[in-house]
Amino acid sequence: MILKKWNGALLVGISLAFGVAGGYWFAQQRMNGVSSSALKQSLDSPDERKALYWYDPMYPQQKFDKPGKSPFMDMQLVPQYASGEGDRATVTIDPRLTQNLGLRFATVTRGVLHSSLNVTGILAFNERDVAVIQARTTGFVERVYPHAPGDVLKANAALADILVPEWAAAQTEFLALKRNGDADLLAAARQRLLLTGMSASLITQVGRNGKVQPYLTLTSPIGGVLQELNVRAGMTVAIGDTLARVNGLSSIWLAVAIPESETGAITVGQTVEARLPAFPGTTLNGKVSAILPETNPDSRTIRVRVELPNLDGRLRPGMTAEVSLNRSTEQSVMWVPSEAVIRTGRRALVMLAEDAGRYRPVEVQIGQENDGRTAILKGLEEGQKVVTSGQFLLDSEASLKGIIASSEEASPPSAAASSFHEADGQIVEINDKEVTLAHGPFKTLGMPGMTMTFPLGNPALMQGLKTGDKVRIAVSQTDDGLRVERLDKSGRQP
Repeated sequence: MILKKWNGALLVGISLAFGVAGGYWFAQQRMNGVSSSALKQSLDSPDERKALYWYDPMYPQQKFDKPGKSPFMDMQLVPQYASGEGDRATVTIDPRLTQNLGLRFATVTRGVLHSSLNVTGILAFNERDVAVIQARTTGFVERVYPHAPGDVLKANAALADILVPEWAAAQTEFLALKRNGDADLLAAARQRLLLTGMSASLITQVGRNGKVQPYLTLTSPIGGVLQELNVRAGMTVAIGDTLARVNGLSSIWLAVAIPESETGAITVGQTVEARLPAFPGTTLNGKVSAILPETNPDSRTIRVRVELPNLDGRLRPGMTAEVSLNRSTEQSVMWVPSEAVIRTGRRALVMLAEDAGRYRPVEVQIGQENDGRTAILKGLEEGQKVVTSGQFLLDSEASLKGIIASSEEASPPSAAASSFHEADGQIVEINDKEVTLAHGPFKTLGMPGMTMTFPLGNPALMQGLKTGDKVRIAVSQTDDGLRVERLDKSGRQP
């Protein structure tokens, strides 16, 4: 009985062992089948890991058909793999990662771009409002009134008393002729007094009072600042000596330094608003009266003169002002947020957002900028979307992939022959944007023969050409590398 139980247990154990072994074998075969299938699928889709070309990350415009060391830098070339179907001139990002990358967008808008240029200025004297007081006769300074340069004078303020001996004799003769009643001689005597520098009012006063008045009182003909006072008691003055100079304060010049790049938008008569720290909350309105022809070589600025009224006399030369020059225009322009523009120093780019998470670098021509907005003169269309945050990350990825920013600027129909570099080659692949060529050496560039992909300067260059054609190549050197400008068939075609 015990032996039968033992035999039964043994049979059950053996069955279990065979079951486990069979299950393990079946699972192993299934896993091997899956691995083989995955491997086969990978081999059936070689483009997923096939290198399209190799490039130098420091000079991504140049592409090479095999790995090796870069001819530009002491480093190994980096492979660029195929990323599936799509436009190779764009950077593709999974739309689900957009928020994680912090990408923000804005729409290209058309409208009137109201703008103003904010600069600083300094108040100065109006050099057109100047009175120069000179001696019209020889005399001696008897008295100087208590004034000094820098004093603010009222109109007709007395400056000095001058004794004019010549007047005494002339006035005595004038009074004698007046008593005699000879009209002709009296008129001649009056004319002589005028020629000696006497004013008409002083002559009338002498004739009325009948007393000789040999003293001349110098007065300021206008109100303003006494700039010069060249008289002292006891000194002798001669005809033509400048005795005083007064600068009026009824209007003030505001001297403004405008950056050289902004002067094209400034015109005479343009409205200006000025705010002075000396008078908080007060806005003064004026107009551009002159744009001076000289440029400051150190600051690269142009001086612009603005004339401001100074009826209450509060404005004084030397004060500083914050100046706003309104540059509003009725012309409608396209604009984007200024943060969307990538400035490289040689050109301006934006990252254009397209469907399905694609982003394309586009070269644009920018105009005036104000209040965080930049006018776009060329390169974009109304309604397109541009990246305003994260665009530098996308631009770096585009550079690493060797993507060249597109531009509406077409290459010139003909260029100087000296700007082209020529070689013979054969077309490996061609489309309306680029061509892959197995070319010989470009002797003028010192470049050996190799197989490379070049952008086409004009899509029309591909017309009538196909893979395998032998061509004469002409390339030009641009900021983004070499670009094909001409493809001419040459020799016998296969």
